[in-house]
Amino acid sequence: MIQAKNIHKFYGDLEVLKGVDLTIKKGEVVAIIGPSGAGKTTLLQILGTLDKASKNVDAKLNINNIDLLQLKDKSLSNFRNKHIGFIFQFHQLLPEFTALENVCIPAFIANKSKKEAEAKATELLNFLGLSDRIQHKPNELSGGEQQRVAVARALVNDPDVIFADEPSGNLDSASAKNLHELFFELREKFNQTFVIVTHNQELAEMADRKLEMKDGKIIN
Repeated sequence: MIQAKNIHKFYGDLEVLKGVDLTIKKGEVVAIIGPSGAGKTTLLQILGTLDKASKNVDAKLNINNIDLLQLKDKSLSNFRNKHIGFIFQFHQLLPEFTALENVCIPAFIANKSKKEAEAKATELLNFLGLSDRIQHKPNELSGGEQQRVAVARALVNDPDVIFADEPSGNLDSASAKNLHELFFELREKFNQTFVIVTHNQELAEMADRKLEMKDGKIIN
């Protein structure tokens, strides 16, 4: 599903990633753990094509047998929109739009019709227990509800993989627990693959695998 080999990242003279290798299978829930500054978020952003690895002739990054390092910017953007979903620590919902409208945005970018986008968004929001909150704007939702809307947005284009960066880091313990359990429900229902950067030990222990990073490398 995901194959990365010899991924490096430099910011000037600072080497943040020092030759990362990993393989992730379809339907896996993988937690990436480690101290702050270990390179976890940088790795997640490169795997999710939000950032680019430093040029390296031996590097490889494939998702579903697509060589992402060979794609030009427009093709990479199209691939990201159709095949990758993102969940961030802060939900990043647009405040002027309703829950339904926020969820539809990636589908509209993918040129899906309003009818198709709204049908899929409504299905997901209903599944996530938000059927009575569809027309509410973010400031009318609790933190946990906002993050579930963000999950629906990540899922609306039926992506191959969801990348999540500290998805429960801004939630109270009860909402965080609900969100963690939701990831596994989604895996069971949709065979969804999750790659999650987290400091939450409970979530890390629930994952199929933990990959521990230190000083820009995976050490376990």
